[in-house]
Amino acid sequence: MHHISHKSWLKITAVVIGSFGPIFFLATMSTTSEPARWSLDLLGWPLDGAQTFDDPSTRFLSALTGGFLLGWGVTIWCLSTAVYDAAPEPVRKAVVTGILAWFILDSAGSITSGNASNVAFNIIVLLVAVGPMWRPERMPVA
Repeated sequence: MHHISHKSWLKITAVVIGSFGPIFFLATMSTTSEPARWSLDLLGWPLDGAQTFDDPSTRFLSALTGGFLLGWGVTIWCLSTAVYDAAPEPVRKAVVTGILAWFILDSAGSITSGNASNVAFNIIVLLVAVGPMWRPERMPVA
C-alpha cells in the first residue's frame, strides 16, 4: 500500500478501536447499558442474556474500558494526522504492535475467563484494525 492508503487505514483503525469507547461508557448507566450488554453477550457466545452490567464494579470497569478504548482510538487518529507523514514506519510498527499486544492479552483473558468464543471475534477485529498495515508501505514508482 502507498503512503496515503496506509494513512487512511490508520483512521479506520482509530474508528474501529475508538467506537467501542462510547458503547462501554454508556454501560455505566443502567438506562443506557443495553448496547454494551448485548455486545458482551455476543462476544461471550452464545446469546443467552447471561451478561449484565448490574454490578457497580462491572459498570466501573466498563467506564475504565470505555475511556481506554476511546483514548487509544484518538491517539491512533492523532498519529495518522500529526506524526505519520514524518515517521510512517515507526507509526505503523507502533500501531500494529499495540494491536497485537491487545489481541494476545484479550484472547488469553477470554480463554481463561471461560469465554474462548471471543477469540474468533478478536481475530475479526485484528484483521480489520491492522488491515494492510501488516506490511510496510511501498513507495510509488516514479
